[in-house]
Amino acid sequence: MNITPIKTSIVRPSSRDLHDFIAEHIGCLRDGCVLSITSKVISLCEGNIIPIDKGNKDEIIEKEADLFLPKTRNKYGVYLTIKRNMIVPSAGVDESNSDGNFILWPKDPQSSANKCWSFLRDHYKLRNVGILITDSTSAPLRWGVTGKCIAYCGFAAINSKIGQPDVFGRVLRMTKINVADALAAAAVLCMGEANEQTPLALIEDIPFVKFSDSYPNQRELEEMKIDLDDDLYSQLLKSVKWQRNA
Repeated sequence: MNITPIKTSIVRPSSRDLHDFIAEHIGCLRDGCVLSITSKVISLCEGNIIPIDKGNKDEIIEKEADLFLPKTRNKYGVYLTIKRNMIVPSAGVDESNSDGNFILWPKDPQSSANKCWSFLRDHYKLRNVGILITDSTSAPLRWGVTGKCIAYCGFAAINSKIGQPDVFGRVLRMTKINVADALAAAAVLCMGEANEQTPLALIEDIPFVKFSDSYPNQRELEEMKIDLDDDLYSQLLKSVKWQRNA
C-alpha cells in the first residue's frame, strides 16, 4: 500500500466548491485508488460551521450527538458521545484548524461521499476508484488519536473471512476485516493533525480493496454498524445512562 498526502491551499468556510478544490490539487488519478478527504474540508466547503462567538459549544455538542454523557462526569470535561453509530468525543465538534469556528461533521457525509465519487469517475474518467471521508478520534485505554471512516463510496467497506480456513485449516466463524476504518487510520496518519496542510491523501497499491460500480446500498451501509445490544462491548456501553437532546 502506498499513501501520498497532498498539500493544498487553506480552506475557509464556504470559500470553495469541494469538487473544484479536488480538481485544483489533483492533476490525475489512476484506476484502483482511494482518495481520502478529511471531514473538516467537506464541512468547510459545505458551510457546516458555527462561529465561536455565535454558538455555545455545549449546546452544539448535545444537539449534534445521538447520545451523550454529560461532560461533568468526565475527568477532562469532555462529552463522550455516540454519533452515526460511532463513539466519539464531543460529537465530532472541533475547533482546531478552524480559524475561529466550531467545525461540525458534514450534515450528510454519505451523500457527500457519493457525490465526490461520481465526480471522480466523471472528471478523471475512472471506473475503479473510491472515496473515504475521515476524522480523528481516540480509543479507550489508548493515548493518541487515529483515523476513522465517517463515510465511504466505491468499494466494499467490510471483507468477510467467515467460512475461510486459517493456516491450520480451522474455519473462521466471526472474522471480518474493517477495510474502511483500516484505510482511514493509515491515511490520517500520513495526513497529520497540526499544520501539515494536507487534508487529502491518495491511497494506491491496494489489492485487498474490492471496488464497486455503484453507491453502497443500505445493506452494505448497515454492515458497518452493530446494534448496541449486539456489540461485543455492550455490557460496558449499556452500563451508563446515555442522554438524548430533547
